[in-house]
Amino acid sequence: MSDIKNIAAMLRRPAFMAAFIAVALFSLASCASMGRGGAGGEVTGVGGSTFAEPVPYGMVLVDRGAYAMGPAKDDSVWGIKGNAKGVSVDAFWMDETEVTNSKYKQFVLWVRDSIIRERLADPAYGGNEAFKIEEDKEGNPITPYLNWNKPIPWRNANEDEQRAIESVYRTNPITGQRELDPTQLNYRYEIFNHTEAAKRKNRLDATRRDYNTDNPVNYELPIISKDTAYLTDEGEIVRETVTRPLSGDFDFLNTYIVNVYPDTTAWINDFDNAYNEQYTRLYFSNPGYNNYPVVGVSWDQANAFANWRTDYLRRSLGKEGVYIEPYRLPTEAEWEFAARAGNSESSFPWSETLPMDERGCFYANFKPGDGDYVRDGHVITSPVGTYKANDFGLFDMAGNVSEWTSTAFTESIDRLTSDINPEYRYNAAIEDPYKMKRKIVRGGSWKDVMHNLRSDLRQWEYQNEQRSYIGFRCVRSQIGFAKGTQKRK
Repeated sequence: MSDIKNIAAMLRRPAFMAAFIAVALFSLASCASMGRGGAGGEVTGVGGSTFAEPVPYGMVLVDRGAYAMGPAKDDSVWGIKGNAKGVSVDAFWMDETEVTNSKYKQFVLWVRDSIIRERLADPAYGGNEAFKIEEDKEGNPITPYLNWNKPIPWRNANEDEQRAIESVYRTNPITGQRELDPTQLNYRYEIFNHTEAAKRKNRLDATRRDYNTDNPVNYELPIISKDTAYLTDEGEIVRETVTRPLSGDFDFLNTYIVNVYPDTTAWINDFDNAYNEQYTRLYFSNPGYNNYPVVGVSWDQANAFANWRTDYLRRSLGKEGVYIEPYRLPTEAEWEFAARAGNSESSFPWSETLPMDERGCFYANFKPGDGDYVRDGHVITSPVGTYKANDFGLFDMAGNVSEWTSTAFTESIDRLTSDINPEYRYNAAIEDPYKMKRKIVRGGSWKDVMHNLRSDLRQWEYQNEQRSYIGFRCVRSQIGFAKGTQKRK
């Protein structure tokens, strides 16, 4: 296998399943004194300590609430049927802006640096053991991981180190310029599927799958599907969906390898007969666009970013053995609730029906007229936070770029989802029909007319597509609830 596959050793983290178990054991351990003392033999409950998570940087708290999800009225012009459904969502943190090129670059460069460190520790490039830790303080062997405290010798590298650094770059055959090799920038991660693991039908103990004692116990093992991935010797990512009888908790641990570099050619491929080459060359790479929303990122890449962001926080806090709420894509219901600021009466992030105020100032970046992208002040995307935030303090919930949600699309989704934290997920296998790989996007974009900016309407895109008008933002579920921390209409 290639050097890139060796990065798996560094990227392998404690399984989410193990972390989930660890937090339960951590909580129980804190209650070790529950048998001591008491109030005259009365049951008074037990105490405990929890890890106090810091306020997430750049995020806004969206308090729990209820609203009417979806369009409330028929719209014969657009063929929309009113089918609003009352739902409730729990509290969560949401990025106040869309993820920018700058923040996504941090992810890309982290992957680059991890590959370089892996190679600096490789005997083929000099084998500097300082870049990989393989023993604990007592000298006992441990699962190897990269030493991020050891700086990469960018300026004073020896010959072997220089080869390791240069191995992630290539020379452009046309311009002769040195540039990152996007094909190498692969991120490997694992996700434990708590939902499937928790279902009664997937229990190893057959007697606990069906509580109806009138039914005979079915001792046949449940059939599960799990995703796995690996790299070939040529560096090609191979993804497989394995279907087999359940053998243990690790059957719910899914492995993914995702190439993280955005598709900068989306600017050309999305628009026929248009001169957009300058965006292909500059939009992601030039610092002048750092504060613009990242685009050309697929649903799979957005999920990889969220996973890395979680792991990056956990490592920085030194909380390897403690579960923290992960960063993730918002569910469709969370996204709509946040966009409408909990207001079931409004179809937009603002309360008015027009996209501008009385002074003629636009509320969003979109396409105001036929062929007129400029009237709102921008031709393509705009820097995040350019327009006024909604009542929850969230920017660009309409226009600029459409945003991925975690929710899978199917025509019957409204009949499938619950009215509490509604969500429909489908992890499409490679062999599934392409129509089963659709994911919901929300909010409309810089290229859309005003109608597509409506917060109560859904659109969809295939999860592997990379568009010049689709980006994303992350959320995190809030642990506990602080009443009255969010103003709502």
